[in-house]
Amino acid sequence: MTLFDSTTPLLALAPMQEVTDGAFWSLVHRYGGADVYWTEYFRVHATSTPEKRILDAITRNTTGRPVIAQMIGNDIPELVRTAKALQQFPVAAIDLNLGCPAPIVYRKCAGGGLLREPQRIDAILGALRDAVRVKFTVKTRLGFASVDEFDKLLPIYARHSLDALTVHARTVAQMYRLPVHFDRIRQAVETMPCPVIANGHVHSAAQAQGVLEQTRAHGLMIGRAAIRNPWLFTQIRQQWRGEAVTLPTGREVADYVRRLWDSQAGLDRPEKAQCERMKKFLNYLGEGVPGDFLHRIRRTQTAADFHGICREHLDHDRPMTLMPHEL
Repeated sequence: MTLFDSTTPLLALAPMQEVTDGAFWSLVHRYGGADVYWTEYFRVHATSTPEKRILDAITRNTTGRPVIAQMIGNDIPELVRTAKALQQFPVAAIDLNLGCPAPIVYRKCAGGGLLREPQRIDAILGALRDAVRVKFTVKTRLGFASVDEFDKLLPIYARHSLDALTVHARTVAQMYRLPVHFDRIRQAVETMPCPVIANGHVHSAAQAQGVLEQTRAHGLMIGRAAIRNPWLFTQIRQQWRGEAVTLPTGREVADYVRRLWDSQAGLDRPEKAQCERMKKFLNYLGEGVPGDFLHRIRRTQTAADFHGICREHLDHDRPMTLMPHEL
């Protein structure tokens, strides 16, 4: 499959800082995996160099699937410098982050903060399009404070020969709150000369198919739901082919958690620190486990407690949808 040229919906794992690392790519791939993996963002500023940890994920990629290197920043010469450096590695594309909603990021006019300065975005995209010889993509939100800002952003994106545009259909101010404005993704599909990838609150195979039908997007980017349910990419493919969607049993979910623990374990990481690391993942997975599982996991400090709680809640053969409780 050529990147962005597939006849079936392209499925991408979203970049989530300090979560979707190379080890997680490899683990998700065991369950079917995405068609393409985005890196965590490379921070770009006057004294930055590409983070070795993220470069290692690129060079040691075991999935056999393409990797897209994402940058975040606002300094044009430094973004160009970094884009040229990243193209020396096996990446399928360079992506610019225009959507990160973290206040520590947007207050520096990076990520989603740049959406308040369309003219600056225009200049950045022009410089990067000239510098990038592989495919060049953008991941954006609809605007900073209002979805109507998207009307001014889309023409800017359209004139820079992007190879793909990923649209997270919320504003920066919304963070991850509902609603998700899927109608705006349809607007992008009808406006952009390149493929558009839909992003935002995709949580099940049936709903994913609905999003694709509503938006006519070229594919889907999934983040939090793929952490909660690494089978989701396979389930979406099954749904798309008209097949029965297979659900994991409790014991299969427990096995995933054990593999996740092993993939994130460090030889020099204290037990309590490992538990804290795992909570970055279990905060998502726990939304799909009934009862007080998440409440108890968040309070664990030892491996024995952590694995004991998992056994109590997951040692069964009942199928699990892993859907968030509020849905």
